Amino acid sequence: MKKITILLLLFSVSLASAQEIKWMTMEDALAAQAKNPKKIFVDMYTVWCGPCKMLDKNTFSNPDVANFINKNFYAVKFNAEGNAKINYKGKLYANPSYDPAKATRRNSAHQFSRYLGVTAYPTVIFLDENGNLINRVKGYRTPQQMELFLKLFGTDLWKQITTQEAYQEYVDNFKPEFKG
Repeated sequence: MKKITILLLLFSVSLASAQEIKWMTMEDALAAQAKNPKKIFVDMYTVWCGPCKMLDKNTFSNPDVANFINKNFYAVKFNAEGNAKINYKGKLYANPSYDPAKATRRNSAHQFSRYLGVTAYPTVIFLDENGNLINRVKGYRTPQQMELFLKLFGTDLWKQITTQEAYQEYVDNFKPEFKG
């Protein structure tokens, strides 16, 4: 009986780890993209942001969300007020005003997050296979709400939606498949 319990525990741990998002740094994602082109999904967060923490807890921990992101994107978790240095498209982005004493509360915005047009947290950034901005999605999203954007930008469906009316039709007809 003890062996069965241990085997079940090991199986559940391996199953759970297979359903986590494989986060990487922006540098690692860009390097991976150069070798094997794939879209990049960037979670722009801050350490003080409550909705960012809810996104981690409720949405990014969802197995359907994690599996879809891992399959279709290089996933980046980026502290939009942190001190990482990012070399993006030949330009170095940093946070020259970063203050380590304020690392757990509001800090100055990182140049990279400003470059990508981030004005609120959380914001999810979608980059194409060449690292170009496709779109940004602001605010907390449930797994089903995030699914709409993951499927729109994770495939090339977004290229076919060229008007506001076509986008609204996509939203109105979207049937979520991810479990809650």
